Amino acid sequence: MSKQFDVIVIGGGPGGYIAAIRAAQLGKNVACVDEWKNAKGGPAPGGTCTNVGCIPSKALLQSSEHYEQAAHHFADHGITVKGLSMDVAKMVARKDTVVKQNNDGILYLFKKNKVSFFHGRASFVKAVESGYEIKVTGAAEESIVGQQIIIATGSNARALPGTPFDEELILSNDGALRIDTAPKKLGLIGSGVIGLEMGSVWRRLGAEVTILEGLPTFLGAVDEQIAKEAKKAFDKQGLKIELGVTVGEIKTGKKGVSIAYTNAKGEAQSLDVDKLIVSIGRVPNTIGLNVEAVGLKLDERGAIVVDGDCKTNLPGVWAVGDVVRGPMLAHKAEEEGVAVAERIAGQHGHVNFNTIPWVIYTSPEIAWVGRTEQQLKADGVAYKAGTFPFLANGRARALGDTTGMVKMLADAKTDEILGVHIVGPMASELIAECVVAMEFRASAEDIARICHAHPSLSESTKEAALAVDKRTLNF
Repeated sequence: MSKQFDVIVIGGGPGGYIAAIRAAQLGKNVACVDEWKNAKGGPAPGGTCTNVGCIPSKALLQSSEHYEQAAHHFADHGITVKGLSMDVAKMVARKDTVVKQNNDGILYLFKKNKVSFFHGRASFVKAVESGYEIKVTGAAEESIVGQQIIIATGSNARALPGTPFDEELILSNDGALRIDTAPKKLGLIGSGVIGLEMGSVWRRLGAEVTILEGLPTFLGAVDEQIAKEAKKAFDKQGLKIELGVTVGEIKTGKKGVSIAYTNAKGEAQSLDVDKLIVSIGRVPNTIGLNVEAVGLKLDERGAIVVDGDCKTNLPGVWAVGDVVRGPMLAHKAEEEGVAVAERIAGQHGHVNFNTIPWVIYTSPEIAWVGRTEQQLKADGVAYKAGTFPFLANGRARALGDTTGMVKMLADAKTDEILGVHIVGPMASELIAECVVAMEFRASAEDIARICHAHPSLSESTKEAALAVDKRTLNF
């Protein structure tokens, strides 16, 4: 007889494992099914984020940033380094250790919260009187039944048409994180988050990096002023970014990869690199779910169709994270996972898409929440803008990192904060204050009146708020 559960979560990434834990906290008998394997074939929950995304990329970014500091900036502090070298294999091994620590941490949390974990691939079999029968294919095949099902199967890297990933020469984010020697020449197609972060890692370690972007603008989703400031910094660092290109034939050979493309002027060009990372977006992952067996509805993108509460077209079946509409962000998936678990328990889970922060972990970091200046203009919203450069911030000067600014946008009549955009040191941490402020519908005046520690980077947020009213104090 099949094991019965109140809730079965399919997928152990940020949306899935958090949903499972929250449902268990609310008294539900919960199972989570996840098929990720580590190098030894054991379970590796955490999804793309933990295994081949957010966590390992941040580990490599941190290691390469240390190397960059030692090679180019320690001398400014009076620190002399001789015989500096980078052991890439050790850097990658450290990254793997960080990933495993996160995998093991999730397994511990499952045990702590009495979540039953099944290592394998889950697929729908049929609807039954007590919910849905789910087949788990792993070391041994078994059947489980859940009254409520939460699908959190994430997304996969999008490949270029006719150019599949081989993870040796043409790499997705997975292969990009397993490069074991710094390439002399590295090409990237797509200047989004993954492209910029991976390009930054290998540029710091000596690679000549060229990024080909099809759009005519750099970081089109980012506030235009902030994107221009970031591009200036990346250009200065030596990242070569070509915009408005059309990629043509891609050939692989013993010497690497050759990319034919047309530049923004319509001129035919070619680029020869040792390895090519393709980061042109991601697609929802429903492979192997057997949605046809129960009639689960997908949209034209292959995403699971859900309403505002993450309910699918099937009673008792929910979906969260990258596999549904909305931004493909780990923290968005977590919030949806918590909200769905609470809705199943009869509570009123809530996710505010307008206050989800975005971060690009380059150096300088880029972070934002709310609407951009170009969006406000397009929507016809009357607004006020205030900016403050890190160049005028005492803590930034002491750090030796004064690149960038904080920009705050507020309603012209009510002064309510409509968006905050940061490029500069620790932007990923500074944005949290702004998310809180916007969630409570604070005004720029509210931030301007709050005492911030001195000296701190967060004073720049206060100064940007003061600048909205044209009364900044330190610039």
